[in-house]
Amino acid sequence: MEAAYVFRVRFTLSPRRARIDPETFETVLRVPAPTPGEEGWLLFRDALWRGEANDDEHARRLCADRLPVGVEVLSAEFREFETDEAYLAALRDAVGDDLATFRADSVREALHKYFGSSIRVDGEAE
Repeated sequence: MEAAYVFRVRFTLSPRRARIDPETFETVLRVPAPTPGEEGWLLFRDALWRGEANDDEHARRLCADRLPVGVEVLSAEFREFETDEAYLAALRDAVGDDLATFRADSVREALHKYFGSSIRVDGEAE
């Protein structure tokens, strides 16, 4: 059971006694998603809205905390949530156990509220 939040990250380095060219770089960063019900599993509820990061500074910090010291994250854009069927089923069960937390009438509504249409299951768009 695996899942990850996928971000497009633009960053710069802070070299000592040197210049770099280009000054900025882009990459894809995958942040592993905790198992539903475990600490940190509500990252999507706290950080996303309709498939986009709801706070640019928070998204930059979230990504920067996972990169080496000296890497300055200039922007971090949420792209998609990659998952397998097993993780998605566990996520749906966990969300369904407490729909009030998500202010939704159904699991589908709750997931769409936060992820929009950016859930990718085994290489297929959800």
